[in-house]
Amino acid sequence: MKNIAILASGSGTNADNIIRFFDNSLYARVALVLSDNPRAGVHARAAALKRPSFSFSREEFRCATSILAICEEYAIDFVVLAGFLTKVSAPIINAFPNKIVNIHPALLPKYGGKGMYGMHVHRAVLESGDSESGITIHYINEYYDEGAIIFQASCPVMPGDMPDELAARVHQLEYTHYPVVIAELLKSI
Repeated sequence: MKNIAILASGSGTNADNIIRFFDNSLYARVALVLSDNPRAGVHARAAALKRPSFSFSREEFRCATSILAICEEYAIDFVVLAGFLTKVSAPIINAFPNKIVNIHPALLPKYGGKGMYGMHVHRAVLESGDSESGITIHYINEYYDEGAIIFQASCPVMPGDMPDELAARVHQLEYTHYPVVIAELLKSI
């Protein structure tokens, strides 16, 4: 059984979806939720789904000693970012080489980098006049949104779209594809 840790900063809708996806799996489960925000909604979602969750400061995450100790305690094999906004530190990347994935709400390499998350991305897509947007699932490296791309899926940008309307279509892609891609990756480790 492979153990997954989810890193999340916000409400945790993707984390919730991933936990539920693996609830009946015979080969993987979400064992742990970690957050850089003690008030994040992901903690309530984790508790409702009977998963332990822990918060940490940015400094704790940067030096990584306590984070890696928790991951070792829960025998974590794979790390999934789900709306996690803090840059992943080198000690964590080194501890999980090619075993940390992220989902970005756009078709990278467009609209990536520091500060490009959530509605910032959707506004940028709309302002550029692009005819499509989507998701990119990628490995994490030391740079924001520059890790090797694993999977992309697209959706149309509709005439007159508002950022929240585009976001809703992108979220549906996230909920549909992210758990499936994670499952495929776990079968190969």
